[in-house]
Amino acid sequence: MAKIDLDSMSIDDLVTLRDNVSAKIVEKAAARQAELEAEMERLSQFTKTGKKAPATPSAGKAKKGEKKVKEQPSEPTEPPVAEAA
Repeated sequence: MAKIDLDSMSIDDLVTLRDNVSAKIVEKAAARQAELEAEMERLSQFTKTGKKAPATPSAGKAKKGEKKVKEQPSEPTEPPVAEAA
């Protein structure tokens, strides 16, 4: 790609360049979005409903307004054994 000496360009030329670059970015972004949507459609055939699976909240975070409950150990702990004197 040829280097452009921006310092030597007129304001009108810079504005034209900016407009051309912006248009090309929009064009490429739209093309990429279409590619990704087509890929998502293709991948959706592997799900039962074809829609995104609902997100499940993580067990560690409490919802707004709820208190976080401390987890209890699954097995009861034995009390410490006193040593014989």
